[in-house]
Amino acid sequence: MSELNSNEEQQHLRKWRMILGGGQNDGTDYSLQNVDLQIDKTLEALYDAEKKGGLGASSPNVSRWLGDIRTYFPNTVVKVMQQDALKRLDLTSMLLEKEMLENVEADVHLVATLMTLSRVIPSKTKDTARQVVRKVVEELMKKLAQPMQQAVAGSLNRSTRNRRPRHNEINWHATILKNLKHYQPDYKTIVPEVRIGYGKRRRSLKDVVLCLDQSGSMGTSVIYSGIFGAVMASIPAIQTRMVVFDTNVVDLTEELSDPVELLFGVQLGGGTDINRALTYCQQIIQRPTDTVLVLITDLFEGGNPEEMRKRAKALTEAGVQVIVLLALNDDGAPGYDHQNAAYMATLGIPVFACTPDKFPDLMAAALSKQDIGLWAAKEEMITKR
Repeated sequence: MSELNSNEEQQHLRKWRMILGGGQNDGTDYSLQNVDLQIDKTLEALYDAEKKGGLGASSPNVSRWLGDIRTYFPNTVVKVMQQDALKRLDLTSMLLEKEMLENVEADVHLVATLMTLSRVIPSKTKDTARQVVRKVVEELMKKLAQPMQQAVAGSLNRSTRNRRPRHNEINWHATILKNLKHYQPDYKTIVPEVRIGYGKRRRSLKDVVLCLDQSGSMGTSVIYSGIFGAVMASIPAIQTRMVVFDTNVVDLTEELSDPVELLFGVQLGGGTDINRALTYCQQIIQRPTDTVLVLITDLFEGGNPEEMRKRAKALTEAGVQVIVLLALNDDGAPGYDHQNAAYMATLGIPVFACTPDKFPDLMAAALSKQDIGLWAAKEEMITKR
């Protein structure tokens, strides 16, 4: 029993030694050995950087450290430590080096950082940076594409279903299921007393405009928006436009077929002119009553706030379904302009933050013209009224 208590005490001291970081005042008088010593040095390089000199400016040191943290810690901890390193040690410039990019653990936050640096990345590093971005994009596409396609296509199919379709408009799968009870054994066939179809479709049933604030704080939201935009662009029944803005407006619709190139076409940072962006969107919208405009921004207007409000009002009065997302990511509640959010609410424009897993259902609800404010409340998203 005493030996067991001694082991527990040693583990207790070991744990506190790892937490306190050693030195004369940690009070444990415990000496680390082997792997524990290597883990301690890895943590010390990051969290005691001011006292110990950190990783220095050497790319090999950084690459070695990145390898060490992947060896000693799970992926969730690795990502936290990488983000801490970028902030505490100002390692952003190191991302311009191929050796570091090859060792870094890729996630949406790293992609946002690379997007910020896209204009200054050296040519020798650009291919590696694209590979990092492509890896993250492909992982997210696998996770998000199918739910998006199912939700949106299902919503559009329900909204266009009719019971008197022409022959070439019949949904045979749905019609057969509906008429199974009318199977005729003698003729080995089904007599379709009820026919279900999708009606005569135009080139697209609905138009969607994704209008993205590309200021630095919106980085991860832009990444998710680009991926969802690419998925929606692949659905024939929807015409999808992608517009990004800071103080200028850029239409990236032509890049929707390649999300990686689209993301490299975004320049994070700079000011914000929401009024100019809404003016452009107003010009490209041809079917207001069949259009959903998703404005993704924190509503901090650097242009003309009064004109921005007038533009938002004109869009809603024309019949456009406008939705404002303060964020489209998993990062939690963002900061935003409360006055502009309150004004949007007076126009009936819902304003809230949305997580990526909820976005497909949000778009399905919007395309079927549901009350998005009620939808957000049902999904326990806090709508800013």
